[in-house]
Amino acid sequence: MNDYPDTSFLCAVYREQDNSPVADAYRDQMTAPLCVSTLLVFEFRQAIRLQVWLNGQDKKKGYSQREADQMLTDWESDIAAGHVAIVPTDADAVLRMAEHLSDTHTALTGNRTLDILHISTAKHLSAKNFLSFDARQKKLAKAAGLKTPL
Repeated sequence: MNDYPDTSFLCAVYREQDNSPVADAYRDQMTAPLCVSTLLVFEFRQAIRLQVWLNGQDKKKGYSQREADQMLTDWESDIAAGHVAIVPTDADAVLRMAEHLSDTHTALTGNRTLDILHISTAKHLSAKNFLSFDARQKKLAKAAGLKTPL
């Protein structure tokens, strides 16, 4: 596997936003399916649900249920077509690696739990590139030996 994304990359692919042109261009040049873990699938879907809730609280925030439904339809279509592959991971191995990254970096860089877990998953799956638009997460990915081409 060459590439492992985070939720910021997935959101940029499945909903038009500032980073979408970069995400789309990168995605278009990929020849292999985009591999994701069940943890990332959960976080992506949860992020969409949260945005719908935010929109329900204030129409200037988040996005509509219609937009969310379209994102999830496109997502499921890409899985069915083989453009996205959900790959198994060894949760214990990922957590051991996450503990190491947390121990060696969090006090210095302030990384969040899910960010560390995604980077650990990418390492566990032997990804070479970590696809993210989150500056702090990209910094940790580089420290963990991953390339951040975006």
